[in-house]
Amino acid sequence: MAGSDEDFAEFYSARFDGARRTAYALCGDWVEAEELAQGSFVRLYAKWPRVAGGNADGYLRTTLVRLFLDTRRRGRAKELLVAETPERPEHSRDLARVDERQSLLAALQDVPPRQRATLVLRIVHDLPVEQVAQVLRCSAGTVKSQLSRGMQALRAAYRDADAPERSVQDVG
Repeated sequence: MAGSDEDFAEFYSARFDGARRTAYALCGDWVEAEELAQGSFVRLYAKWPRVAGGNADGYLRTTLVRLFLDTRRRGRAKELLVAETPERPEHSRDLARVDERQSLLAALQDVPPRQRATLVLRIVHDLPVEQVAQVLRCSAGTVKSQLSRGMQALRAAYRDADAPERSVQDVG
């Protein structure tokens, strides 16, 4: 069992940042992204002996997306109110990239959760339609329609987020 724990620790170390970035693309909040990534690894650890020899990356990605969708179905009832807000970790390299893409990321958060999950899996992770369908437990046709609608929603949200800046520039 110790070897199995060591294998999991190596897998965790190598994959945590990528899982957190994927979760951030889904939820748009670094703190929630870290919770989603940690929750996914906890679930993966419970199945590690069975998953370790197979496609652990696929299992992790599937678990992460399903955990995200579950939080959206149930709402944010798990949020705890605290007197002081927790400090957010510094991600200077990540923050520089986020500043460049702020309006795109904001627009992505306006896309409905299931369409957002489809966009992230299909475009960011470049998974085939059949694999996205398996992760989301739907048909390939549903993935294609969710992808199409998600792209339309993303374009509209991006255009709307960009519109106030254009109108201010046009007036000045």
